[in-house]
Amino acid sequence: MRLGAVAALLALAACAPGPPDARALAPAIAAMPQTDTCGAAPHAGLVGQPATALQRVPILRPVRLIRGAEPVATLPERIGFRIDRAERIVGIACG
Repeated sequence: MRLGAVAALLALAACAPGPPDARALAPAIAAMPQTDTCGAAPHAGLVGQPATALQRVPILRPVRLIRGAEPVATLPERIGFRIDRAERIVGIACG
């Protein structure tokens, strides 16, 4: 009985999303513009997190959430967060 309970807890823990590791964030950080006109760099750690994480982070600049392939106007001072179908932040860039 105990072994079954422990196995169930381990299986549940394996399903829980953890924080993204630094290697997973490397492509997002590398894709950021060389000139950070919008101050996006400090927020690169949000890549991989649910879009709702943006509600808990004070961002004192214009922000745009970009879903799917919607066209966007480029504003160098605005931070753009690209959101996927699973409502996760998959990219960040100025614009």
